[in-house]
Amino acid sequence: MTERLYYTDPDCLEFEATIVGITHEEGRTLVYLDRTAFYPTSGGQPFDTGRLNETRVVDVIDQEHRVAHVIDAARTLEDGERVTGRIDHERRRDHMQQHTGQHILSASFVRLQDVPTLSFHLGSSTSTIDLAREVSRSAIEAAEEAANGVIWENRPVNIRFVSGDEGEALPLRKPPQRAGTLRLIDIADWDLSACGGTHATRTGEIGAIVIREWERYKNGTRITFVCGQRALRSHRELRDVVSHASELLSVASADVDTAVERLVAEARDLRKVTRTLSQELSTVRAAALAERAEPVAGVDLLVAVLEGADASALRTAAASLTATSGRVVVLLTEARPAAIVVARSADATGVDASRLLGQLADRFGGRGGGKRELAQGGGVDADRDAVAREVRRFLDAK
Repeated sequence: MTERLYYTDPDCLEFEATIVGITHEEGRTLVYLDRTAFYPTSGGQPFDTGRLNETRVVDVIDQEHRVAHVIDAARTLEDGERVTGRIDHERRRDHMQQHTGQHILSASFVRLQDVPTLSFHLGSSTSTIDLAREVSRSAIEAAEEAANGVIWENRPVNIRFVSGDEGEALPLRKPPQRAGTLRLIDIADWDLSACGGTHATRTGEIGAIVIREWERYKNGTRITFVCGQRALRSHRELRDVVSHASELLSVASADVDTAVERLVAEARDLRKVTRTLSQELSTVRAAALAERAEPVAGVDLLVAVLEGADASALRTAAASLTATSGRVVVLLTEARPAAIVVARSADATGVDASRLLGQLADRFGGRGGGKRELAQGGGVDADRDAVAREVRRFLDAK
């Protein structure tokens, strides 16, 4: 059994221990110690990294009664050797800030909104909690405000151990996930939770909690947040983005959102104008293309590539061309693989546009569908002449 020093002293960053076993599994070397301050991945919190003497510890695994330290295979250690373990301080402090911040934030949602946290994930750049139901923006901001108030009061964070029976009588924020002796994290007059993770000794060490975003998730709300050093980095990223946008838009930082709204509205209007002009251009092109139609199997066939057109423009041109009787039209975009529209005049009842498109897709790739009068698709990898030959074979067969 491994003695876990982080259970009672999360600030322990250097320790002495004896190697009590070394194994090799799936190309990795696992080292076991009689005691360790390295935290293994557990409870939503990632593992510590650091060194055993000069050998890098690249992963730490919880194996119930013992802790496995995965080491850099480039260096070796020996069974029975006395080693000095050194924890990566920055990584440990970061995880302590995020995890303790999560306890405070989750307690805020319980206290203010009576919404429990269902799960917690501590990521490499942000952390998330999943709340049991949807909450409003104002509720989220209130919880964030209350959580930061607890941080700035610099309340003590204590660790204590109780039996399972004693734990049942205590006002724990959520039921414990395990039986037997419980390790409790007690944030003074705010939160009491069973937890095996590493935590700050006072709330002021967290610095600040910043909620970056939230979204609906599985009938609840997923909250993305950062604490401590991550909050500072997040602020710098946002500051740089706003500053750059301010320069590009030639407005003050406080006016960036208004300027962006104006640009979005202008872009929306321009898209409408562009769509209208594109449709008009397609109609004009269609009139010019009509002269290229050739008689095949009792209909006038036109197969053409419309330069600069998109799928919408193809449909507009096809509708214009098939307004004249006796026509079968196959139009493609210039880009390859191409979008395609197959259409026929109302009186060209002997031709099924959907079946013709299916034959072209079988021959040249792509997919699509539609009705007897008009079908459309994409992914066609062929030039205009190859498509035209295949269409003629289809019509001749009819």
